[in-house]
Amino acid sequence: MHVDLILDTRASADELAELGRLAETHGIRGVWVSSLLDSRDPFTNLSVLARETSQLLLGPVAVNPFDTHPVRIASSFLTLNELAGGRARLVIGGGGEALEALGIEPARRVRAVAECVDIVRAAATGEAVSYAGELYQVRHLRLGWLSAPAPPVYVGASQAQMLNMAARVADGIMMSDMPVALSAAAIKALDAGLAAHDRARPAFTTNAFTAWHVYADERQARNEGRHWLLLRGIFRPWLLAEFLEPDEVQLVMEHRDAFIDAFRNGSSDVRGVPEAILDKLVDNVTLCGSTDDLEQKIDKLRAYAAAGLGAISLRLYADPAASVRLLGERVVPSLRDAG
Repeated sequence: MHVDLILDTRASADELAELGRLAETHGIRGVWVSSLLDSRDPFTNLSVLARETSQLLLGPVAVNPFDTHPVRIASSFLTLNELAGGRARLVIGGGGEALEALGIEPARRVRAVAECVDIVRAAATGEAVSYAGELYQVRHLRLGWLSAPAPPVYVGASQAQMLNMAARVADGIMMSDMPVALSAAAIKALDAGLAAHDRARPAFTTNAFTAWHVYADERQARNEGRHWLLLRGIFRPWLLAEFLEPDEVQLVMEHRDAFIDAFRNGSSDVRGVPEAILDKLVDNVTLCGSTDDLEQKIDKLRAYAAAGLGAISLRLYADPAASVRLLGERVVPSLRDAG
């Protein structure tokens, strides 16, 4: 199993480059940066890292075709790929809560993502592209300046419709914030979709986004994990039902505003939600705990590999440099033969 990092693209290009160089020397395969409303542009912000590394894979996660036209996504992505000498990659998703802030109502997400993937992959060939989709049209586009090999395009997918579509049009998937058992079920569904199109893993790659909250201080780890729960996709009843009782699922769903308030206030306490439930959430949708229990986290990563994941992408928070060193020295070597 490969280990990738997800870094905060609100950091400067120089900061990303410094962390990326450290990651490359510690055996990390790649670096993703989150595409957020309040962040620097992810494609531009990776340009220094692209120039200052030689093996590290890199790219944004996840862009969407609702706030940026697929042709503009293709141009930015392929420019980054040129700077990186063919090492760029991309996750295209259906957009999240950020679209609400823009007043965008994402319609027909699966179709929109599929057409975006089609357009980006067609543009990457360097051939003339004319595309007549149901949602997007392109006439006589040709990126004649391309020189690097066409890079892979992945879909952010965790449920059946997105997984089936990705199996047909993409080079791989990235799931997000999924417990091991649900990851295994998703990969089983993915395999069925791939078989229908005469495709299979590992040529079709699988990855998963999960938060890494591991520090010497257990309390620091848990407080950080609780603070970021709002962004862990927890308001999915089908996901919560995997590890919460029905009344606990209802309670979480009814307290969305409290999770929002806690996040905005930088708090690890969520008004009206018991600590026991917060801990269940953190334990099931993140990797959280003390470095004294690191082997337990490694075992969970091995379980993800056994479920069919070829890579795990770990979102780092406080002191990312220390986390990179910990991962490189103790986690990456333990996972080399997993999966």
